[in-house]
Amino acid sequence: MANQTLKNLKEAFAGESQANRRYIAFARKAEEEGFKNLARLFRAIAESETIHALNHLKSMNGIASSLENAEAAQKGETDEFTSMYPMFMDQAKRDTDNDALKSFFWANEAERVHADLFDKAIADLKKGNDAGIDKIHVCSVCGNTVEGTLPDKCPVCSEGQEMYKEIS
Repeated sequence: MANQTLKNLKEAFAGESQANRRYIAFARKAEEEGFKNLARLFRAIAESETIHALNHLKSMNGIASSLENAEAAQKGETDEFTSMYPMFMDQAKRDTDNDALKSFFWANEAERVHADLFDKAIADLKKGNDAGIDKIHVCSVCGNTVEGTLPDKCPVCSEGQEMYKEIS
């Protein structure tokens, strides 16, 4: 693949991925404000952006075997909590931006859990088995991820277990 085409695919993938997340946030806000049709429009276009992003990722051979994908994900999650988010948190402290600091901290704590979950999944995959994952829940406030029994309160943001969503 030509270097410029690969660069363009990566840029398009990033743009489509960000648009998806932005439109999901916009849909939630529209719902809160009572604009159900606008929310539905945002969700529909967000889904379309996901399709575009996945097509771009496939075109740049960004999807490998399940084991290789899990290893790449584990590496990415580890890099986030060991390098990226600590730097971001330090900068947010220097800038006295408490909202950003909280957002970075919450993400950092979740990334640690994600890396551990991928470690377990990789070990299972290397034995030829599917990931031995029990019920898994995500806190809708901070993104903390819990396998198995839910805590009474989220250990990251202190919200109650009613804020967790089971992922099927």
